[in-house]
Amino acid sequence: MNTILLQPTDVLFFRDGRPMEGSLAGHGAAWPLPSVTNAAFHAALHRAALTGVYEHRRGLGGCYGEHAKRDRKFGSLVTAGPFPVSETGSWLFPRPADLQDDSLTPALLPVLATNTQLGSLRAPAKYAVGNTLRPAKDSLAKAWLSAEAFQRYLGGGDSKLKTGEAWADSDIFDTENAIGIEIDDETGTTGTGEATGKIYSAHYLRLRDQWRMGVLGSAWDKVNGDGSQKRNLLDVLFDSDRHIVVGGQQRTCTVSSSADKQPMLPRGLQSGFHEQDGMFLVKWVLLSPSVWPEIGAKSKDGRDMTPHPGGWLPNWVHPKSGAVLLRHRSGVKRDYSGPKARRVAETDEEIRASLVAALVPKPIVVTGWALPDAGADSEAERSGGACSTHLAVPAGAVYYFEAESAEEARKLAAALNWHGAESNPATIKNRRSTLMGEKGFGLGVCGTWKFFPDVGGRSSK
Repeated sequence: MNTILLQPTDVLFFRDGRPMEGSLAGHGAAWPLPSVTNAAFHAALHRAALTGVYEHRRGLGGCYGEHAKRDRKFGSLVTAGPFPVSETGSWLFPRPADLQDDSLTPALLPVLATNTQLGSLRAPAKYAVGNTLRPAKDSLAKAWLSAEAFQRYLGGGDSKLKTGEAWADSDIFDTENAIGIEIDDETGTTGTGEATGKIYSAHYLRLRDQWRMGVLGSAWDKVNGDGSQKRNLLDVLFDSDRHIVVGGQQRTCTVSSSADKQPMLPRGLQSGFHEQDGMFLVKWVLLSPSVWPEIGAKSKDGRDMTPHPGGWLPNWVHPKSGAVLLRHRSGVKRDYSGPKARRVAETDEEIRASLVAALVPKPIVVTGWALPDAGADSEAERSGGACSTHLAVPAGAVYYFEAESAEEARKLAAALNWHGAESNPATIKNRRSTLMGEKGFGLGVCGTWKFFPDVGGRSSK
């Protein structure tokens, strides 16, 4: 995958869908979501007017119809990020939610309760998460950790933060306020039509000089549909143009791109998980937001489905028992039993592990705006407008699992780590968000955890 560094030429605007009128300031100064940079690359590829690009059919699940056109481009684009990157090349990642002070020792831990009926836990959680620190109004924890500090946190090693390993938002970017005059859509001028007398206030993000936005991405494409000739369209794009529009209001960034053998992301644990009463304790920490939608009892075409609440609970966790529904697959072979040969796994095993606790901060809103598309299948796509709004679990959320053996813990880690079972991956293997995984949602790494220590002389057992 390419490592792409974006340096803004001005302030940037990342609107989150909240109103921008009257006394309401547009909240455009938050760190951008993965979908923002993915959309920027996708739009830049369209503007580049590349030739020989492979075109896909429209439709979902291969149900294209007899006369479906091949006019969808750049379906191979996948990205991850953005993450803050210093001018010295140090990558930062969101602080895990179980860190509450200036150390790498988790302050929030699941409590091994003897009476699981107490409290108001949402199924399928078994344990509440308690704070080992004294109550305080101010938190010493900063929003970002360096890759080196994050790696030590996962391994449970040195708990002390070194200078330059933790950063606050204000160390990386600042918020600027500005007043604007609304522009009339029809005339393109101010003070006329629907925009008469309308002004707005907005917040803008100004990245500090020594910081960049780091994105991992690739767009491997078949040249003129020939599978034997492939090229990375991002290489072609950034060879000809070193500027890209990112976010709203046509704000631009300069681009530097390089092809790296390994993604610049922390590596999750694959073994060495703590054991408690015969169960092996695995935790999964999100590096990027994740979207798990509600699933109804009926599909759009009327088929029966297993309902799932979604929201904070991953769709691959059973909503009642907490059992992990992901499968451990290894090896590849060709299956010729159907009308068309396909690749299947040689081994396909269940993962004997369950979700027992979760530490999930407040959700973030993921939305967007689609331009009209005259050739689209549905009326909504043809007319354009606001995209569906989703509530995403933010980066830093922590999910706690119990696995029935060390081998099951290893299989669970292989299914949840973004790099799978590989120690030196060349690409991202797992994106565990149900929606928008190709845009960089659902990346996570595994560590291990312990139960809350003894309190007041009473054993947590």
